[in-house]
Amino acid sequence: MYAISIREPGGPEVLEWVEHPDPEPGEGEVVVDVVASAVNRADVMQRQGNYPPPPGASEIPGLECSGRISALGAGVTGWSVGDEVCALLAGGGYAEKVAVPAVQLLPVPDGVSLTDAGGLPEVACTVWSNLAMTGHLREGETLLVHGGSGGIGTHAIQVGKALGARVIATAGSPERLQTCLDLGADLAIDYHDDLKTEVDKATDDRGVDVILDNMGASMLKANLASLATGGRLVIIGLMGGAKTEINLGAMLGRRLSISTTTLRGRPVEGPDGKGAIVAATRDDLWPLVGQGRIRPVIHEYLPVAEASRAHEALDAGGVVGKLVLVVQDEDGVLGG
Repeated sequence: MYAISIREPGGPEVLEWVEHPDPEPGEGEVVVDVVASAVNRADVMQRQGNYPPPPGASEIPGLECSGRISALGAGVTGWSVGDEVCALLAGGGYAEKVAVPAVQLLPVPDGVSLTDAGGLPEVACTVWSNLAMTGHLREGETLLVHGGSGGIGTHAIQVGKALGARVIATAGSPERLQTCLDLGADLAIDYHDDLKTEVDKATDDRGVDVILDNMGASMLKANLASLATGGRLVIIGLMGGAKTEINLGAMLGRRLSISTTTLRGRPVEGPDGKGAIVAATRDDLWPLVGQGRIRPVIHEYLPVAEASRAHEALDAGGVVGKLVLVVQDEDGVLGG
């Protein structure tokens, strides 16, 4: 098979479409003939040498895919060769084939094309696990989503609304702010403005209940100041740095909590494993997608062999939603 290799840490030009050995399914795994994958910020970090795959994971980038099952490993039940699926991966999505634990498979949701489903599992599992399972977002609460026009943000806005929350999103330009509003955000805030001031105005000085943050250190002080009593800050990225100071006294008095989570490095099995997250996403989120209340937001489709172009676009900024890498068309014709 052909797949993307990272020749050495560096810029988008280090991504190469070259021949690799075909994967074989291990026990509890299936092989998927990939139709599409998608670009995530973690792929960029891996390409730069800053986010190596977890032990045992494929060195090929790509944390999600869609396609058709072509082989079943020992012990796999509930799936058949030919089933159309999408999957959460620890790596390997930028390829013609990938082996994946069967518990990380999802059916393609109703109303979503097989190609578009290639850009859904990573954001869906990330958002559902952090908003519903970690942040315990409830109907009637207020959610603040940072980076509302990105892949995670566009999905999180829709999930927050589907859960009955009031949603505030941040973005950095008038066009991106409008994208957030078009997706259902009740308010969009320019992230260049003072966050606490804008949140106070929007909530009558109460603050927000849950914050989904991809920045880390640079936003910590403003995030904590913007939380309501009992508020929950969920940090899923460190684009603004990893180290800063926390006023624990202020947190104690207002009963605030901070959670920091990752998805890729979790074990497959166990109560906090990827299998459990995928199962919860299928049971609770997939019906909302099937009803059309949540939809994939696709910025552009590119051939997987031109993954460097997709990385260039993400590096340059301005991407709204997901960049989908097409490996073959939905009739099975290779597009690399």
